[in-house]
Amino acid sequence: MQFETVIHDGTVVTPSETFKADIGINGGVIAAVAERIAGGERRIDAGGRLVMPGGIEGHCHIAQESSSGVMAADDYYSGSVSAAFGGNSTFIPFAAQHRGQSIADVIATYDGRAAPNSVLDYSYHLIISDPSPAVLEELPGVFARGITSFKVFMTYDLMNIGDAGMLDILTIAKTHGALTMVHAENNEMVKWMNRRFAAAGLTEPKYHALSRPELAEEEAIHRAVSLAKLVDAALFIVHVSTRGGAEIVRREKLAGTKLFAETCPQYLALTRDDLDRPGMEGAKYICSPPLRDHATQEGLWQHIRAGTFESVSSDHAPYRADATGKFMNGADAPYPKIANGMPGIAMRLPYLFSEGVAKGRITLGDFVRLSSTNAARVFGLDRKGAIVPGFDADIAIWNPDEKRTVTLEAQHDNMDYSPFEGMEITGWPELVMNHGRTVVEKGELKAGRGDGRFIARKPVDTGAMPGHRAVEFEVAARYGKEIAP
Repeated sequence: MQFETVIHDGTVVTPSETFKADIGINGGVIAAVAERIAGGERRIDAGGRLVMPGGIEGHCHIAQESSSGVMAADDYYSGSVSAAFGGNSTFIPFAAQHRGQSIADVIATYDGRAAPNSVLDYSYHLIISDPSPAVLEELPGVFARGITSFKVFMTYDLMNIGDAGMLDILTIAKTHGALTMVHAENNEMVKWMNRRFAAAGLTEPKYHALSRPELAEEEAIHRAVSLAKLVDAALFIVHVSTRGGAEIVRREKLAGTKLFAETCPQYLALTRDDLDRPGMEGAKYICSPPLRDHATQEGLWQHIRAGTFESVSSDHAPYRADATGKFMNGADAPYPKIANGMPGIAMRLPYLFSEGVAKGRITLGDFVRLSSTNAARVFGLDRKGAIVPGFDADIAIWNPDEKRTVTLEAQHDNMDYSPFEGMEITGWPELVMNHGRTVVEKGELKAGRGDGRFIARKPVDTGAMPGHRAVEFEVAARYGKEIAP
C-alpha cells in the first residue's frame, strides 16, 4: 500500500497505551498504524518525539461579542492560528445569540466569520440567551445541521435565562440528543456582593474575585444538575473553579447522572492574588468564575487525576487591555465594568503537559484524554481524537523535553498580554496536522486562511450513564396519562 505521508519512529500515545509505531496517511485519513511502514511521498521523522491526537479545544470565544458589546480580539484566523501553535487541530468556539436575534441570523453571522478565515476544522456551540417560542422552534434545524451542543447562563442579567428557561432548553436538548453546557454562578449572590462592595467603595480589580463567592458557583452547579436530572437531560458544567463544585460533579457522576465537566488552566496556574497587582494590572486577570487560591488549585488537580473532568479547556476570552477590550468603560472603571475573560488558547496544552505530565501529576494517557479524546467523544466528533485507521489525520508531534519561557509573541493571537508570560514550560508541540494537512511545523505556519472545514457533529453519547427518572413523572402516569419530561 502506498501512502501520501508516513510519520515514522515516533512514540504513539493513546488514552490506554504508549508504543513505538509508524503512521500512514492517505486522503487526510489515518490509513495504517504499524511497527514499520515503508515508503510515503512525504516522510516525517518523529524519532524521540511523542505522536498524539491533535488537541480539540472545546471552549473558546472567537469573533464573539459579549453581552455588553465588547468584541473578542481574536477572529477566526488569529484564533485558529493561535490554537494550532498550541497543539490543537480542531476547535469549537461559541456562536452567541443575544436578545432579539433569530438563530438563523446567528449561524449565518458566524458562518461568515469562520469559513473564510479558520485554518483549523471547527464547529460551534450555540449560546442561547433568549429562548422565546420562536427560537425554540428553530433549534431542531440547528441540530440537524450538526450543531449538537449549546450553552446557557445562570448569571449576567443580559444572558441569564432563569430556571424555567433552562428546563425548556434541557427538554428540547434531550429530545434531539444535544448537550447543554452551563455557566453556573448564582446571579443574585453575585449582584448582592457587588452592591455591598460598591457601597464600601471597594471597586478595584482585586475585589472582583471576592465578589463572586465559591458558594455562588457551588449552589448554581447543584441547581443546574437538579434541573437536568428532573428531565433526565445531559449537562456539561463549564469552567469549574472550586473544590466544592468539583465534588458535586464527582458525586453526581458516581450516581449515574448524565453529567460532564471541565476546568481550565487559569484555575491551576493563577490565584486571586494576581488581581492585586499595581494600578489596573489586575484587570488583566479578571474572569468569571474568578481565580481562587492555592488550596483550590491542589483540589482541582486531585479531581483531574480522579477523572472528574472530561477536559481541561482554555475558555479563551481575548479582550485587550485597552479601550477596545478590558477598559471599554474607562481606564479606571470599577471591576463590574471591566470585560471578563483572559486569553490562553495557545497555552492550554503546553501548560497542561508541563504541569501535569512533566511534573508527574498525570500520565500521558490522561493528557490525551483531557486534551482530545474525551472532547471528541462528548461533543460528537466521531472521526477525531484517536490515532486509529479510519480517523481524520489530526495529529500533534510533541518534543517532551523542549523547555521554553512563555512570551506574548509565541501566542500568535491578537492580544497585548498573556497571563502565562514568563512561566517556564517543559514540552512543546513541534508539528500539528489537521485532516492530513500540516498546519504548523517547527514554529512556522503552513496552512492558509480558510483551509479549515465546518464539522457536523453527532448527538451526545450517554449510553453508559443510567441517568435519573423523576418519580413524579412515573406517579403522574398512574393517573391515566403519560407526562414526558
